[in-house]
Amino acid sequence: MCGSLLATEQNRTMTPEERLAQLEAGNNPALIAKLPSGFAVMSNSQFLPGYCLLLAYPQVANLNALKGATRDQFLTDMGRLGDAVLAVTGCKRINYSIYGNLDPFLHAHVWPRYDWEDESYRTLPPFLIPSDLREAPEKQFSIEKHAELLEKIRAELLVI
Repeated sequence: MCGSLLATEQNRTMTPEERLAQLEAGNNPALIAKLPSGFAVMSNSQFLPGYCLLLAYPQVANLNALKGATRDQFLTDMGRLGDAVLAVTGCKRINYSIYGNLDPFLHAHVWPRYDWEDESYRTLPPFLIPSDLREAPEKQFSIEKHAELLEKIRAELLVI
């Protein structure tokens, strides 16, 4: 599934708690950076190069569970991640979304959008792009293919 937070580890689905613990320990190759409100990570699918997520840490159910400065920090970090992706990828714009329907804890999707996208999908929310395109094996994140992009986003986050 597109950008699922419950990545597989040795053919087993990880729980949100396991994924966050893995990130906290620095044992996840998709980790871009620890930000004040959580973890910036590359999505499992890179069908839109630079597609990232911000995972709230500590774990909370949804944006409404955050109050005051804590909520402001999450939204600021989401914007900073978007700024970094925009600067690094040269995409046309950034789409942001927070759902929590599939992975029921607070995380924000940061979607770069490009002029080169197929005309029939360019204005659709990314989850409406057919799954065979989003989940194609050649579009899956791997450190071998995406290390340079990850490092550039990380470096940009340090200057924003």
